Amino acid sequence: MTATLTFLGAAGTVTGSKFLVTDGEARVMVDCGLYQGERRWRRQNWEEPPVDTRSLDDVVLTHAHLDHCGYFPALVRRGYEGPAWATEGTAQLASIVLRDSAHLQEEDALHAATGGWSRHDPPLPLYDVADAERAIERFRTQPFDQRFPLSSQGFVTFGRAGHILGSATVLLELGGGSVLFSGDLGRPTHPLLRPRSAPPAARTVVIESTYGNRTHPAPDRAHSVLADAVRRTIGRGGSVVIPAFAVDRTELVLLALARLRAAGAIPDVPVYVDSPMALRALDVYEQAGVAAELTGTGLGELSALHHLHAARTPDESQALNNPGTPCIIVSASGMATGGRVVHHLRHLLPHARNTVVLTGYQAAGTRGRDLLEGAHEVKIMGRYVRVRAEVVADDGFSVHADSEELLQWLGLLPTPPETVYVVHGEPEAREVLAASIREAIDCTVVAPRLGERVVVD
Repeated sequence: MTATLTFLGAAGTVTGSKFLVTDGEARVMVDCGLYQGERRWRRQNWEEPPVDTRSLDDVVLTHAHLDHCGYFPALVRRGYEGPAWATEGTAQLASIVLRDSAHLQEEDALHAATGGWSRHDPPLPLYDVADAERAIERFRTQPFDQRFPLSSQGFVTFGRAGHILGSATVLLELGGGSVLFSGDLGRPTHPLLRPRSAPPAARTVVIESTYGNRTHPAPDRAHSVLADAVRRTIGRGGSVVIPAFAVDRTELVLLALARLRAAGAIPDVPVYVDSPMALRALDVYEQAGVAAELTGTGLGELSALHHLHAARTPDESQALNNPGTPCIIVSASGMATGGRVVHHLRHLLPHARNTVVLTGYQAAGTRGRDLLEGAHEVKIMGRYVRVRAEVVADDGFSVHADSEELLQWLGLLPTPPETVYVVHGEPEAREVLAASIREAIDCTVVAPRLGERVVVD
């Protein structure tokens, strides 16, 4: 039989990664992510899957971010009974992410029902906490750099992607074909993680393009943008709100704040971590079981934050909506699409003394993107909120490879691939990266359409 690859997500947008590889009756899904951002994409989460979930043999996860693993409980809810293969770090973090996602979806459905702003009656979550627990039970872990068999008689090898803890590239061998999936690639260096590994040989490569049309500025290891924003804000009696992804980004933001405080670059004010998921993720980063992935520097420098507090309860979180004294609040989610940070933005955005610091990629259709582009109002919980607070972006936190670093990774393939499929990027980013790959490597390069199926050798 001829092996085929179908693009079930992350084609035409930067979220919702799902790829189906089949060979005869063998069917493997690589990544199982949620769509985020624009409504037209989020609606795809609710569509009937274009594949019979009961016919799938295996799911393979590259890493624990929601747009790569967040649909898996919905897949289980729809009847999938097979394993989800992942590294140890991914399994631990994805367990936290999926439980939190299920909780937030239940909470959002409840708020929509009581607030009356949903078009559905009654509004329901895409999946619930029980679905998430059933999904987590299906995790099966494997180490990096060891070829292992799948239920479908195929084989997978995980390579280090250097993006977040546990992140991996996936070399899938099925039947007579093999496909290398980049997942989300990290930069050549990471403040906490060992660097990404060189890719193995593959005739077909599926590569992300989140920053496919950008080159990161020279690294500002001092995070001067963040330091300046903190000093200005505290000086005028305001508070700094930092929307940060609970997994990896919160750790990097706290590390940067600790280094700034140790250098005397920012005042010694209270720093609150207001994200139960981020606090649980911090615990994972400090466990011995994932120590082999870390560079050795670890998170010991956080002791420089003398007034570091964890807001664990709803009451502690609500108190930060009107903190009463200048402080720094680090809270998920990173694109301000959900979680506790939304409540803080609702109360703090209308006041000019406060500042919002954006620390990473902001997808189209998210509140973070709206704030980045200078919106005067943003919609929160069915109401528009005036934006008077200062908004700045610190680009020094990105752990996504840029266009040059993506090309560098492809250039490390032992032999040039025959075909490269460019996915997981907004249209302009995909097209720019595709053109760059054509110029750099003599191979076929395609930006596939959603639902497109191709033959792989």
